[in-house]
Amino acid sequence: MNRALLLQRVWSHSPKELATSQQQHTRRPASITQSTSRFLPPQLLILLAMVSLQLGAAFAKSLFPVVGSTGTVFLRLAFAAIVLMLMWRPRLRRLRGYTRKDYITVVLFGVTMAGLNGFFYAALARLPLGIVVTLEFVGPLSIALFSSRRRIDVFWALFAVAGIILLAPINGAMIDPLGVGLALIAGAFWAAYILLNVRVGQTFPGGTGLALGMSIGALITLPFGVTSLPVIWHDPSILLIGLGVAVLSSVIPFSLEMEALRRMSARVFGVLMSMDPVMAALIGFLVLGETVGLRALIAMALIVIASSGVSFGGKSGSHPVQRDIPIDRP
Repeated sequence: MNRALLLQRVWSHSPKELATSQQQHTRRPASITQSTSRFLPPQLLILLAMVSLQLGAAFAKSLFPVVGSTGTVFLRLAFAAIVLMLMWRPRLRRLRGYTRKDYITVVLFGVTMAGLNGFFYAALARLPLGIVVTLEFVGPLSIALFSSRRRIDVFWALFAVAGIILLAPINGAMIDPLGVGLALIAGAFWAAYILLNVRVGQTFPGGTGLALGMSIGALITLPFGVTSLPVIWHDPSILLIGLGVAVLSSVIPFSLEMEALRRMSARVFGVLMSMDPVMAALIGFLVLGETVGLRALIAMALIVIASSGVSFGGKSGSHPVQRDIPIDRP
């Protein structure tokens, strides 16, 4: 989904003002990934980010038989929080200068992050990766459609609705209804996450808000992760897989997408990101051996077309989006 375009539509500040503010207050950590990515075309960076993200989801699913989806959520958020806190190193002195409203916002941000990943992984335990990612896109797509004033977007909305109907467990469709519901709830959390991310990004410099939100999300899922400790104690390799999931799902995509957004327009970025369900289905087939039927493929195609149509038609301009606020995805 076009996350850059979505954020532009709901931002109260212009991209230029936000870029100036970030340049003044952000400590952008240097990383090997970002340094290397500067030599690659932005389109390739987006492709690599999608591959990394979906590989992370596939490896996460391999942990389900061992620690369950809830234990996997905790490992993913906990390791991602540790890595992001090390990357951005938020200072306690600076955190004391925020208002109560700011703290409430970042706490809600963490709650949303926990819900987003929790319901996503719960759906992933019941449905193929490609279908879950496709259904989850309904959340961000709904924001774009409701915030749009273009008549043509009604046409794209019909495509999305048709895709959802095809994925619904009706007329003998062999799709887990609970999994569909969980994926749609994850999409709702993703929509809330996007809106909260705007406020957090305007309040906290760089990735500080994301690091804090990820840490809060990890604390929320801690009670579920505790039940997995006996299993992890007997098989420490699970921790390495959990770390790999966090790096593949957070650190690498963040670095690649941030670099790509500095060199491409939000419109092009959104159209490319609309192919995420296709990449998820491909990774699900190659890594997990998951296959989907013709009906599901048509549904995925309809939702991808709807997302691409909304993204391509957005008034995002042709200039790169200078933004250093990372956006998480499950």
